[in-house]
Amino acid sequence: MKSWLRQNGLSIVVLSIFLVLLIGQAITGWHSHNQERLQQGAVALSLPSYLSSGHFGEATSENWESEFLQMAAYVLFTVFLRQKGSAESKPLSGQEAVDRDPRLDRDKPNAPFPVRRGGWLLRLYEWSLSLAFFALFLIAFVWHMVGGYALENDERALDGLPPITFGDFISSSEFWFQSLQNWQSEFLAVGAIVLLSIWLRQRGSPESKPVSAPHAQTGE
Repeated sequence: MKSWLRQNGLSIVVLSIFLVLLIGQAITGWHSHNQERLQQGAVALSLPSYLSSGHFGEATSENWESEFLQMAAYVLFTVFLRQKGSAESKPLSGQEAVDRDPRLDRDKPNAPFPVRRGGWLLRLYEWSLSLAFFALFLIAFVWHMVGGYALENDERALDGLPPITFGDFISSSEFWFQSLQNWQSEFLAVGAIVLLSIWLRQRGSPESKPVSAPHAQTGE
């Protein structure tokens, strides 16, 4: 058990923090949303009802979609683009191990199955990381549209206004404001680590260059 925990410590800690924060978000969002409903003369929602409401769906999905978009774009950008001096970039010249053609390793017994199989499965596997992130982005984006639409009409009903159509909602400035305010912050964060890793260091982290590395050194 100790060996397993050591081997998987990073994912265990990160996902545990995620679950704790998600539970905290759900509980605090539930109370906050019910306060708003009570102030407008509506009945309070139970926690299960809240978790299926537009308020929870919209708030959660618009953050998830921006995270997955950021990671999908970053995985692809780092294939083709370079940043001199950044630990997040490949070197400015030459090839890295990640550039090696996997077809040269298809006879290795410990290679992943798609590499040993080859063909269309390997072509798909070569792009599977970015494709997975883009798929997760699309799922979260659709959830955002559905949850945001439900929340918009819930709020309009409380205000005594008629509902709007789904098309009107996804073409509204409010929907795109919700999306773009999160997307821009994610690319700001990526840009910050790309640039700050040129001059700053974190001893022991693979996201940093060695502490004694010159600023111009590109890559880890």
